[in-house]
Amino acid sequence: NNSLFEDNAEYVFGMALVVNKMRNRIAEKMQQIVSGDFSAELKEACNLWLTGKDNAHLSKEASAKVIPLLEATKADIAKELLALKQYFIKKSVWMFGGDGWAYDIGYGGLDHVLASGENVNVLVLDTEVYSNTGGQMSKSTPRGAVAKFAAGGKPRAKKDLGLLAMTYGNVYVAAVAMGSNDMQTIRAFLEAEAYDGPSIILAYSHCIAHGINMTTGMVNQKAAVDSGHWPLGRYNPMLLKEGKNPLKLDSKAPKIKFSDYAYLETRYKMLTKSDPEAAKQLMVLAQEDVNRRWEVLEEMAKEGNGASTKPAPQVSHN
Repeated sequence: NNSLFEDNAEYVFGMALVVNKMRNRIAEKMQQIVSGDFSAELKEACNLWLTGKDNAHLSKEASAKVIPLLEATKADIAKELLALKQYFIKKSVWMFGGDGWAYDIGYGGLDHVLASGENVNVLVLDTEVYSNTGGQMSKSTPRGAVAKFAAGGKPRAKKDLGLLAMTYGNVYVAAVAMGSNDMQTIRAFLEAEAYDGPSIILAYSHCIAHGINMTTGMVNQKAAVDSGHWPLGRYNPMLLKEGKNPLKLDSKAPKIKFSDYAYLETRYKMLTKSDPEAAKQLMVLAQEDVNRRWEVLEEMAKEGNGASTKPAPQVSHN
C-alpha cells in the first residue's frame, strides 16, 4: 500500500497493529481448540502453530498442516479461523520512504514508531535531497551541497538520524551502501528482520539530483564511504544482553578527503564556480563534520563499551 507522503510511518504502523490484532485473535481461537473437544490431530497442529507463530518459517510449516484440518472441520470456530488464514504466516512489516519523509516532514511519526517498541522495520532511501518534488534541501542534505533553498550551499551539517535512533537503546539501526559493501547490506537486512522490535536501515541512495552519471552511481557510493561521509555500521540491541558492544563499524577510518568524494558531484562542484570562497569555507567545515562524527562513532564502537545499556550520546554539529 502507499500512503500520503507525511503519513507513511503512522499508516504502516496502523497496518502492523492490525496484523498483530488478527494474529492474537487466531492464537485465542487455536487455544480454544487445543482445550476443546476436537481431534488429537487438529489439536497437535494448532499447538504446532502456537509454538512457532512468531517465526516465518515455522508458522508457514504449521499453517500448511492446520489449514486442511480446519477445512475438514464443520465447527464454527474452524470457519472463523479460515476467514483469517491470510494472517497465519508471520508477516514482515516494512515501511519505505526517502529522507524528505524520514528526516523532515514525517519525522514525528517515524520517531513515534521507533519509540513504540513494536516489531516494525523501516528502510530509508537517503538521497540527501527531496528527489520527488524537485530537489529541495532536506535535513539530510550535507553541508556545502547546493539544492533548492540552499543555492549558496547548505550552511549546516546533515542531521544524524542513525545516532538519534540509537539513543533509544532498543532500536536496531544500520547504515548501508551497496556500492561499498553489498554483503554488509544483506547482513543488515537479515538482522533487522530477525530483530523482534523496531529497526531502521539508512541506505545511501545516489540520485540524478546529485549531478552524476547514474550508470556509475555505485562508484559515488563507495567514495562516500571511503571519505567517511557515510560510515557503514550496525547497532544491534541484542548484543547488549550478552554484555557486548551493540555498535559495530563495518567501514574503516576515512581514507580520502571529503572533497575528493564531494567534487565527483555537481551538487558540490557548482558552488566552486558561483562562490569559490564560500565553497572553500564550507568544504573545511564539512571535513570537520566528517572527522567529528567518525571520532564519536569510533569511541562508541570500542570494545568494553557494551556493558552499559545507557543510550548513546547525542552530538551537536552547530
